[in-house]
Amino acid sequence: MNIVYILSGLALLVVGGEFLVRSSVALSRKFHLSRMIIGLTVVSFATSAPELFVSIQAAIDGYPYIALGNVVGSNIANIGLVLGITAVISPLFLDREFYKFNWPVMMALSIGMYFLLKFGSGINRLEGIGLLLSLLIYLWVLIVKARRNKKVVKSVDSDGIEEVIASNFKIVIWLLIGGGALWAGSELLVSGAVNIARLLGVSNRMIAVTMIAIGTSVPELAASVVAAFKHEKALLIGNVIGSNIFNLGSVIGITAIIHPINVLDSGISLVLNDMLWMIGFSAIIFPLALLPKKFILTKYKGLFLFIAYSIFIGLIFVNFN
Repeated sequence: MNIVYILSGLALLVVGGEFLVRSSVALSRKFHLSRMIIGLTVVSFATSAPELFVSIQAAIDGYPYIALGNVVGSNIANIGLVLGITAVISPLFLDREFYKFNWPVMMALSIGMYFLLKFGSGINRLEGIGLLLSLLIYLWVLIVKARRNKKVVKSVDSDGIEEVIASNFKIVIWLLIGGGALWAGSELLVSGAVNIARLLGVSNRMIAVTMIAIGTSVPELAASVVAAFKHEKALLIGNVIGSNIFNLGSVIGITAIIHPINVLDSGISLVLNDMLWMIGFSAIIFPLALLPKKFILTKYKGLFLFIAYSIFIGLIFVNFN
């Protein structure tokens, strides 16, 4: 029955993420923002909603550690799995502005959270508020820069992100369906995962950074693969990096506010090890962009990211055994 819960939860998360992406993009078009800005804000928030719902539910149920493992594992999956696979499908261009602002913000939040855990063995409510405020400041600067540039988004094929011409009623329905599906999916996923972990003697950390992390990264993967096939590369990059920033700022921040995240001394080394992998995946994008064919993630670079992610998952299971 637990397997049914997990599979049903993943299915609902995918459906919910899809409806939220479509409704959010339709709403964002009213503000005439560029594709990169849409990816970094509305789409990334929508596809990060599964992580947020799962983490909040885990915190309410008394498993804030799952929230931490979910975010770390999901951020690794977003770059290694999502960015890797989509770069293999279609090479991705990373402009200089991306490295001047968005990439440094992701790195700063990743390293900052690492030191919070290393020296505090957890994240308290005050630190959670700090992470959430950092995200809000980032969004404010991003919107100010977008308005200054005055970029306008073009229409997208209905097979990808929903075209703009959608009634307010339809947008509201999409939001309700997306929110409801995400809430129900998070309930089923956390319940099934925790029960299986107990039955098999598998640690919550292992379940969180593998099964749940990959499951909650499915919306990012689906949206990014569609964007890759539609050659919406700015939207794709914004989605992946924006999702990582949202995960660190809002998911961890809100979870810590609801229930402080404490890591036992016996598990802190494993958490820090996972976070070093997360920082490594985030950092590697920069040198990869400076290799031949500057500021382009070629198919070979995407394959490198995917292989690195496979090694990360393999080491988790090897160490468990």
